[in-house]
Amino acid sequence: MGTDPIEDFWIDGGGSDSELQYALDGFRDMVPTVGVGNEEPCRDLRSLEQNSSRKRARNEPRASKAKACREKIRRDRLNKRFIELSSILDPGRPPRADKASILGDATRVLMRLRAEAQELKESNNKLHEAIKDMKVEKNELREEKMRLKAGKDRIEQQIKVLSVPPAGFLPHPMAFHPAVAPAAFVPQVQASADKTTPFSGFPGMAMWQWLPPAVMDTTQDPKLWPPNA
Repeated sequence: MGTDPIEDFWIDGGGSDSELQYALDGFRDMVPTVGVGNEEPCRDLRSLEQNSSRKRARNEPRASKAKACREKIRRDRLNKRFIELSSILDPGRPPRADKASILGDATRVLMRLRAEAQELKESNNKLHEAIKDMKVEKNELREEKMRLKAGKDRIEQQIKVLSVPPAGFLPHPMAFHPAVAPAAFVPQVQASADKTTPFSGFPGMAMWQWLPPAVMDTTQDPKLWPPNA
């Protein structure tokens, strides 16, 4: 056990009793002075804690009431949404209160709508493919039409070129014979004979130079063309 430094001082230093008593009294006076200085912050801290506890006690009912109001608003919104969903699923009927059945019906409706959407998507893709094929066929028909039109124009041009005789060319005259003369020409000949207008079945002598010699030869006429009865 350690010794008291004050007693050691007085024993070693040889101080008197009056001085020892004075020192002890001064030491006792110092202790309350230090304690008074430390009690002020402690009192302030205790007062703050009491005030905060009182505030928490007053605020706890308000917080609980606000939380209950928020929960009630959330439930009301949720119930309203369920009522709207029930009216959509069963139009014309009063809304149901069973949330589980409403969710089950909504799930089935969503699955059916998803399947229908997939079918519509597939049919849309098929229609797009058909449209592409029709466009290709349309382009092919257009090209074929253009080719046919070009061929028609070319043939018409060739016909026009062939129908125009060259310059200075005269066609061979047709030789008429009584045995082979068509019946349609007979009334014309008779009509012309009755009238005084001259008629010649053959062109003038200037055209005979274009006839070939075989046509101009008449030695075989009795054999080829027998006389009429």
